[in-house]
Amino acid sequence: MTSRGMLYLVPNGLDVGTGDAGADLGERLPLGTLRVAARLGHWVCENAKTTRAFLKRVDAVCPLARPLQQIAIVELPRPPKGRPDTATFEGDRLLAPALAGEDIGLISEAGLPAVADPGAKLVAAAHSAGIRVVALPGASSITLAVAASGLNGQSFAFVGYLPTEADARAARIRELEAASRRMAQTQVVIETPYRNPALLGALLAQLQPSTMLSVSVGLTLMGESTRSDPIARWRAGPATLPTDVPAVFSILAR
Repeated sequence: MTSRGMLYLVPNGLDVGTGDAGADLGERLPLGTLRVAARLGHWVCENAKTTRAFLKRVDAVCPLARPLQQIAIVELPRPPKGRPDTATFEGDRLLAPALAGEDIGLISEAGLPAVADPGAKLVAAAHSAGIRVVALPGASSITLAVAASGLNGQSFAFVGYLPTEADARAARIRELEAASRRMAQTQVVIETPYRNPALLGALLAQLQPSTMLSVSVGLTLMGESTRSDPIARWRAGPATLPTDVPAVFSILAR
């Protein structure tokens, strides 16, 4: 019986799509992670184009074991927009190289695969197939933001994106604030960068004056910043958030 390969969860930099995206990847990710990435010949990803760009950056630090043109890159299936995803997940097809004894890399568009990322389905399929899963070290904007916030890092929940429709978003913000107060738990949300100012405005409008809000902008990038203040102080001196750099928003009701 052919021994099975492994599924490596390879972190990407947090600078994808920003002005820092051309920076030395050795300044963003551990050398051991880059060495593993350089030797892998099979990848599963969200976007093949950005994965090739990632591998070119890896090659500048740790030469790839084979030419980029010979590396197999397969994209995860995209769920239908606006409709429930009822398609059967083709884990066996995506994991075929590992089932045949070859190692596979799973990569996200930014940060850690399978965290706030559709790659979790592939990881679950690997476990079901008896394929060893290895998560490689690298930055996660969620944990970096919680650490930098000064809010409760002993108990926090990542709740992803909020509704874009104003009334639904306002209701969700109030719901998260109530949960934070009830459980003394930090609530962490993210938004598409161009909506950062709109989300900040909604948070300032809906949260109570004593609630703490922390906003981390451009984590791991040049000029990264984190501001943690009560809502009352945010309202007295509101910030202007960029529309082209990722931000993470953390809430703790007091």
